[in-house]
Amino acid sequence: MEWRGRRQSDNIEDRRGQSSGGGLGRNPFGRSGIQIPMGGRRGGGLSFGTIIFLVVIYFVLKAMGIDMLQVLGEGNVGGAGSSYEQQIGERPSGQASDETTAFVRTVLAETETTWNAIFSASGERYREPTLVLFAGSTSSPCGQASSATGPFYCPADSKVYLDTEFFDQLERQFDAAGDFAQAYVIAHEVGHHVQNLTGVLPEFNRQRRSMGQREANQLSVRVELQADCYAGIWAKSADKEGILSDGDLEEALNAKQQIGDDTLQKRSQGYVVPDAFNHGTSAQRMKWFKRGYESGDVGACDTFSGAI
Repeated sequence: MEWRGRRQSDNIEDRRGQSSGGGLGRNPFGRSGIQIPMGGRRGGGLSFGTIIFLVVIYFVLKAMGIDMLQVLGEGNVGGAGSSYEQQIGERPSGQASDETTAFVRTVLAETETTWNAIFSASGERYREPTLVLFAGSTSSPCGQASSATGPFYCPADSKVYLDTEFFDQLERQFDAAGDFAQAYVIAHEVGHHVQNLTGVLPEFNRQRRSMGQREANQLSVRVELQADCYAGIWAKSADKEGILSDGDLEEALNAKQQIGDDTLQKRSQGYVVPDAFNHGTSAQRMKWFKRGYESGDVGACDTFSGAI
C-alpha cells in the first residue's frame, strides 16, 4: 500500500499504556460486539509453592556453579521460536509503534473519505466512528475488549476496538501477511459502523432476540458478509486514489481465505460444523469482498436477499 504521506484521521482514542479499568460492560448483542473470529489463548500463573520450589532450585544450581539467569538470557534471543506473549512484551516503543499508529490513522482516514462521499451522494451525513487503540485489554459497552477477542465494532458507542498486536497474530497464526490485509481488518469493522448507521445492526439485534442459535448464526453470516462487501467498496475507492500496490488485493483475499469459518474450524478442531458458522465460509467471504470491489456499489452488497 502507498499509504505514507496521506491524511491521517483524528478519530483515534489511544488507550495504550492505560489500565483496563472496570469489569464487563453491557453487551447488547450477547457477545463482544461485531468482530473478526480468532483463536483464543490459554492463560495462567505460577502458584506460590511452585515459585518457592523454583527459588530453591535456582540457589542449589548456583551453589554448583550454574547461573540459570545467564543460561536463560543467552537462550532467549527473540527469534522465530519466541512465543506470542514474548513478542508483546518485547515490542520496542518509538518508530515501530509510531509507524503502526500512523498506518491505522491513515487507513481510517481513507475509510472516512470513502463513506463520506457515498453518504453525501445519497443526501445523507456520515457520522465518522472512533477507533480505540489498546494494548492487552480495555473495557467497552459491548464487553471487555482483549487481544483474545480480536478487533470488533461496538454499536453501543460507535467505536472500533483494535489491539494492533492482532496484526502480528494475523501473520503468525493465520498466515495472512501484508499491510493491505491489515487495512482490510479496519475496513471490515468500519463496514459494521455503516450497518449501524443504516439500521442493519439494530434490526439484527431485534430479530435475534426471538431466534434460536442456529437461525441467529445464519443471520449473523449475512451481516458479516455485507461488511466484507463494504470493505471491498473501500478497496475500490482506495484503488482509484492510487493507494493500492501490486499484490494488495491478493493479500486481502488471502486474509479472507484464512479467517473463513470453515477454515478456522478445520484448523482448530479438524472438522466443520456449518450450523456454528457466524461469519461465512472462506469462499463466501472472498466472493462478497470481490463483489464490493468490482462494483463499488452499495446496492450490490445486499446479502439479505436470496442465496449467499
